[in-house]
Amino acid sequence: MQFQSNICVIGNGAVGKAAALAFAQAGLSVTLLSPAAAPSDAQASWDVRVYALNHTAHDLLTSLRVWDALDAARVAPVDAMDIKGDGAQAGQLGFDAYGARTGALAWIVEDRNLNAAMDAALKFAPNMRVVAGRAVGLEADAQMARVRLDNGDVIEASLVVGADGAQSWVRGQCDIGIDYRSYGQRGVVSNFECDKPHHGVAYQWFTSSDGIIALLPLPGQRVSLVWSAPEPLADTLLREPLAHLAQRLSDLPGHQLGQLRPLQPELVKAFPLTLLRTHSLIAPRVALVGDAAHVVHPLAGHGMNLGFGDVAGLVKAVTEREAHRDCGDERVLGRYARARKEDILLMQLATDGLERLFSIDFEPLRVARNIGLNLVNKLPVIKRHLISQALGRRL
Repeated sequence: MQFQSNICVIGNGAVGKAAALAFAQAGLSVTLLSPAAAPSDAQASWDVRVYALNHTAHDLLTSLRVWDALDAARVAPVDAMDIKGDGAQAGQLGFDAYGARTGALAWIVEDRNLNAAMDAALKFAPNMRVVAGRAVGLEADAQMARVRLDNGDVIEASLVVGADGAQSWVRGQCDIGIDYRSYGQRGVVSNFECDKPHHGVAYQWFTSSDGIIALLPLPGQRVSLVWSAPEPLADTLLREPLAHLAQRLSDLPGHQLGQLRPLQPELVKAFPLTLLRTHSLIAPRVALVGDAAHVVHPLAGHGMNLGFGDVAGLVKAVTEREAHRDCGDERVLGRYARARKEDILLMQLATDGLERLFSIDFEPLRVARNIGLNLVNKLPVIKRHLISQALGRRL
């Protein structure tokens, strides 16, 4: 079979689904190519994969009518952040929604909840065709791009959107080079109950020897762990009983949540942490979004937000194009790449720089780091700039 549409989106994650929805709701015909859906886990448990969605993500999902389709009982607003350094004289930095003059700094949303809302919206999207299959060939010329599937079907489109993750097949077909670095860490994730209410506070500890630890608020007296742990420590955390991990967290300095207990069923997962910079976001009739375009350290929780920012930027460039240009016109894609360059570069530099700074176990540097945290905490102008970047909007 041969399918024709304005846009072909390749990828089955939240960023790819958001791109497909946004283009379809803008009046363009869309083919979403994704693998057959895997069976979902039982809804009774809490998903260990969560995202801290900022205002950029919130605004996009609201415009797509996805935000109100989320299970609100499983979404937790982040009202404040409490960041601590390491050592005996640990520095401290805090942000709160009241000081930022906003309702929430971010919202913690489970991957399962987000994708369920996306899937529901896709069923009612106009101009939408969802095709289950695997792409094996990609060609582009002056008129269109052609995606060949393993069953012989062909998708023709003016623009192909690569939203197929860090190991992007689309990126590889376009020979877009990358700069790649492993952090020698893994992100260890799990969920816990806590004795004391978290009051919507996200806690984070920067340590030189044990990595970066974050406890993010979930609804009720529950928190989600994201521990960027050096690989030897990650192996230990995965091997030992989850109750031992809970005790490690309960013993963290300045901990205010009381005793932590693993949520049932006991579940802990880990994923490798890397930095990935692409040499280009675009190729002839191709645009990359999300992890296909960039991967950053999760210490700031902005990987998904960058991806949603890509979607918003690409849709804006395409829908505001001149009447004589098609969706995959090189000038249209060039505008997208230029519009996203600064935000992506700033986030890459910030997350990579912080990881390098706090990974060095050197006492004079540890003292300087803690002094720096305390100093920034007392400088409202700098805090305002940092929180503006985190929110994804100007204050």
